[in-house]
Amino acid sequence: MSQTPLLFSGNSNQKLAEDIARRLKLHVGKATVSKFKNEETRVQIGENVRGSEVFVIQSICKAPNGGGVNDSLMELLLMIDALKRASAARITAVIPYYGYAKQDKKSSGREPISAKVVANMLKSAGAKRMVTMDLHAAQIQGFFDGPVDNLMAMPTLCNYLKKEDLSEGRIVVVSPDAGGVHRAELFAKRLGSSLAIVFKRRPEPDISEITDIVGDVKGKIAVVVDDMISTGGTLAKAAEAILSRGATKVYTVATHGIFAGDAIAVLETSPIEKVIVTDTIPFSDVLEHPKFAQLSIAQTFADAINRITTNRSVSELFTEDGEKKMNELRPPEPVAVT
Repeated sequence: MSQTPLLFSGNSNQKLAEDIARRLKLHVGKATVSKFKNEETRVQIGENVRGSEVFVIQSICKAPNGGGVNDSLMELLLMIDALKRASAARITAVIPYYGYAKQDKKSSGREPISAKVVANMLKSAGAKRMVTMDLHAAQIQGFFDGPVDNLMAMPTLCNYLKKEDLSEGRIVVVSPDAGGVHRAELFAKRLGSSLAIVFKRRPEPDISEITDIVGDVKGKIAVVVDDMISTGGTLAKAAEAILSRGATKVYTVATHGIFAGDAIAVLETSPIEKVIVTDTIPFSDVLEHPKFAQLSIAQTFADAINRITTNRSVSELFTEDGEKKMNELRPPEPVAVT
């Protein structure tokens, strides 16, 4: 197997793929990923991949070119199949944002477990390994029979917060729901802050009602931590409730900025001071929205790909010693797009 990995990308997040390749001092491989006139997805790999270690970088999300979530998924599946038929030695699906992750269980009768269906399709197409980031539910890793590296955006997000002097006694980290408490605890520990929890109920999908807040937020800057922002309604309501309890400001950070429907407008008119996300999902017009900031996560994926290729530990990236070593090895660079 070649020790130099080959990288390919579909249309959903080409900029991130190019950023990852640049940090690895590689290039994104040539591939035609388009549509036939009948709207079927067309894929053709333009380079020799025989016997190579191949990584396909593709978020399962809407693409800047107008392609939908399902278009991104089909591109990914067909690229993996094409690479398998071209005799690639091992194919790893690098999926910064794993779409359908919220559908990881049956919430009522006669529903699919869509996250499992996607995992089955990736396996059938020929993916031997998956690299993703901040899965909505960690147990989704169990839907795959092969290795899954669930990377964390927390170090990147926390470094940004510290640079903005949002740490320790000035802030309180807030989990927007009971399910996100573990994530919020990790942020609070790293930032040296206290913790609060928002309790809510969902009368129907994408609609939530705040019922209570546990923890002291009075006189502090609240940093609401979540894995994804979809419609923005929950965060806007949470911010109002937190401010009513005496918080001075509310910031929110999340790995995946889905921003479905009119989420941008909802968040811009909300009392939230700043919305901070990573580039696992494209946000091409972020510069037009001063309330929003997008951080590059390319280095984390580049480090993971490098370690997979050289058979080294990926989890070491997220230990204190591992992070220190990696920071010493690479030159400092700005990560925020504001």
